[in-house]
Amino acid sequence: MSNFSLSYKLSWLPRFLRPSLRGDRAGFAPLSRPAPANGRLVRLVFLGDLSAVANRRAPLVDPALGRIIASADLVVANCESPVVERPHAPFGTRLGLRHAMTPGFLESALAALSIAPKKLVLSLANNHVLDQGIAGFDETVANLGRLGIRTVGTAADGWVKPFEVAGLTIGFSAFTQWRNAGREDFAGRVLMMEGFGGWDAEAKAGVDLICAVPHWDLEFRHFPQGTTRAFARKLAAAGAGLIAGHHSHVVQPLEEIGETFVAYGVGDCLGTAWARQTWPGRIGAMLVADIGTKGARRGRIAGYETVPFMRLREGDRERLVPVGVLEGRLKQKVAARLGAVYPPV
Repeated sequence: MSNFSLSYKLSWLPRFLRPSLRGDRAGFAPLSRPAPANGRLVRLVFLGDLSAVANRRAPLVDPALGRIIASADLVVANCESPVVERPHAPFGTRLGLRHAMTPGFLESALAALSIAPKKLVLSLANNHVLDQGIAGFDETVANLGRLGIRTVGTAADGWVKPFEVAGLTIGFSAFTQWRNAGREDFAGRVLMMEGFGGWDAEAKAGVDLICAVPHWDLEFRHFPQGTTRAFARKLAAAGAGLIAGHHSHVVQPLEEIGETFVAYGVGDCLGTAWARQTWPGRIGAMLVADIGTKGARRGRIAGYETVPFMRLREGDRERLVPVGVLEGRLKQKVAARLGAVYPPV
């Protein structure tokens, strides 16, 4: 079935309740590096994981966050829940063991987040994509297509899927380290990290920037494992200029490997675990990456900004607010946690 080890499974609840700050903290990049004021740039905004688990209704989103998202030429996120009208595995879904969200919920959530479907790319390369079985996977692909949402990470999408974005050609390569179902179910449907052997010349031809979107590392750990950082170096050597990962469900640091920029994880955009969650797991972030379009800087990261936010509980849904509006003890704790993850400028 799944490829999670027993020790990993046993550590899930303790780490969910108390996300870990253990790990190597050396060599990481600061929260932001401004882009030059002159020159045309293409803006990508990465939102992390999207799920309906912690939201019965569409979230409430602070207008300041909505404006940042709306400024993007393209928004990229991970579709953590299969998109189905009705669960194909109702018992497991009711118990919270399997994910699912309806097309109607997804549409309302995107509207709340100020995301136009035509500007959205969703990765389906994650461990939950087959939570509703093979029929649920097929329905998810069909529903996203009907909504006009483009996808990456399936076998049909291929290892590099190019998109034209405001004059640039960006090739997205999405794959997952983890799976909740058997290898045979994922095979031929979802790209797995273990199958990555590099991008051939044909896949990279005509592409200005390769953006890798891996579903990797361990959940509820703020600092990536050494094996994850080593794989990031492998991706950089293979030609990735931008790497934006997910799966950890908490914010993780940034790294520059030569000309390659790496965001190991920006946490959840919409809660992917139980509705009642401790405060460190409620910190998310948006990664804003500005890409050069001219001369030697074409297809290279001109600048970036990480915009932290907090997912506050409000009844049966979440309210997303900038961390700057928090008050009191919560504000102090969140600032300290962000200071521990991101080195000062």
